[in-house]
Amino acid sequence: MGQNLQNGRQLRPIDLARGHGLSTQAIRNYEEAGILPAAARTPHGYRAYTSLHAAALRAFLALVPGHGHRTATSIMRTVNQGATEEALRLIDESHAQLLDDRRTLKAVESALRDLEPTTAPEPGAVSGPAAVSGPGGTFIGPLAGQLGIRPATLRKWERAGLVRPRRDPQTGYRVYDEADVRDARLAHQLRRGGYLLEQIAPLIAQVRAAGGLEPLEAALCDWHGRLSARGRAMLTGAAELEAYLRARG
Repeated sequence: MGQNLQNGRQLRPIDLARGHGLSTQAIRNYEEAGILPAAARTPHGYRAYTSLHAAALRAFLALVPGHGHRTATSIMRTVNQGATEEALRLIDESHAQLLDDRRTLKAVESALRDLEPTTAPEPGAVSGPAAVSGPGGTFIGPLAGQLGIRPATLRKWERAGLVRPRRDPQTGYRVYDEADVRDARLAHQLRRGGYLLEQIAPLIAQVRAAGGLEPLEAALCDWHGRLSARGRAMLTGAAELEAYLRARG
């Protein structure tokens, strides 16, 4: 390993930094973080990098888009410590996370397809807690019955942030408007698909941020694009990491 570090011409921090739009301080920081192997020192105390360090830098920068900065750092650090198997395990975890994200996206799309347009019951059709509070709003009983679940389940979903009904100022009863009904039905579909409440909450939040289901179509397309970009970035990172592993011997 020591001999490998000395192979090829010596490179200064600026030589590594220049081609990647980085500062020389960033190169030093990468070395201190273990992303780059330790550099040899000249008789005057300056860092002397080699083509091996250049390969390490290329590998790290290629890994970041697909795995994230933290995981890419851990991968490079373990490789430089000689723990290649641990680095491969970290890569496997990232691929597993990507696959899980793809499954989540598929589940969301499936749930959205299963949602049928809702029609608000006519106001005043029923009296008491099960009554509709007004146009586009319904109480907990009718909504639970519509979904085939217990009212207690809707209250649990409320505590988890999946639905956010308002309270009728006169009766104090929960009132679910059209958006709440949509969120409840989406949550119901995802729960039937085996998703946990903590997994559903961010998806519901994304529907709300998109302003409903129709604007979410663009978000879903963007989600597909980002997952594909991550997958391809992982391929690029794998190629550069393999080149670095070969350089290390």
